[in-house]
Amino acid sequence: MNAAPQPTLMRIPMRTLSRQARYALEGVDDILVYKVAMTTRFRGVTRREGLLLHGHAGWGEAAPFWNYDDAESSRWLAAALESARRFPPVPRRKFVPVNVTIPVISPEEAYERVKVSGGCATAKIKVAEPGVSVSRDCARIAAVADALRETVGGQAMIRLDANGAWEVDEARAAIPAMAAAAGVVPIEYVEQPCLTVDELAQVRRSVDVPIAADESIRRAEDPLEVARKEAADVVIIKVAPLGGVRAALRVARKSGLGVVVSSALETSVGLSVGVAAAAAVPGVPRAAGLATASLLVGDVTQPLIPERGRLPVGRLEPDQELIDRTPVDGDLVSRWGMRLEGMAEHLRVGSR
Repeated sequence: MNAAPQPTLMRIPMRTLSRQARYALEGVDDILVYKVAMTTRFRGVTRREGLLLHGHAGWGEAAPFWNYDDAESSRWLAAALESARRFPPVPRRKFVPVNVTIPVISPEEAYERVKVSGGCATAKIKVAEPGVSVSRDCARIAAVADALRETVGGQAMIRLDANGAWEVDEARAAIPAMAAAAGVVPIEYVEQPCLTVDELAQVRRSVDVPIAADESIRRAEDPLEVARKEAADVVIIKVAPLGGVRAALRVARKSGLGVVVSSALETSVGLSVGVAAAAAVPGVPRAAGLATASLLVGDVTQPLIPERGRLPVGRLEPDQELIDRTPVDGDLVSRWGMRLEGMAEHLRVGSR
């Protein structure tokens, strides 16, 4: 049997960057690029790559997906720079409750993933993937519901995430069927059932299950349109795509809706920044979508794994030994060096 691929973690020398990029990265004294495989295909992704930046306040992570252009990706760089340069807000709690994330896997695998989730009482299940029928999704939902009932009893809660895959009529038909498959375990919300804000509003008026907005927040020109059009009950806040912890918390506050802080499939370095954001949200905390380190084959630091269904508040840093023993991958460093230049240029232009 082949050994699992190990994470790659190496430095990008600052001297290789342009003067303009170095100016945009003022205050950063170390830049790392990483590559790590995923345990299963997730939203079409089989591995994660990104940048880790260090400044006097700690480490930040910028890992925009490769289908994002420099303009959109620059917000991820802004978030990493904030984490490197500014300390996080004062936490309101020492631990953050989290959900277990269930990708499109068999019902048996989904059941086991809940069982070994570290006591998570909430499960977020990916649904509506192309080629996967509603009945197959329902079978996975039923298996997750069984596992939750057996592990946490009456605390169990299910979230569904369609990533905007349905048309309005498809959502109206699928959501009640999936709620029925969950049995006595309540559906807390369905995340992004359709792509547009107007479609979300239509679905919200048509079903009894609450609606959450994700892509309509993190990829929107105006993240508050969802609240104005009463298109959702909950906003999903992701630190990196919104440009940093403070920007994300500002969107959460102005929306006036329920708030769930979630990950963008970062390493545990980036996840620890998300935990800091979740710890600063006022009120009774909802389970955050930050227990995603288990979706990676390895990590660049000690993985953030839930215990008793929660993660501790505290920033993490990369493993120096991993840096020291990783052979230099010139192609990886070159590709991310070029991407860093593009993101930095958009930040510089935007600040004029």
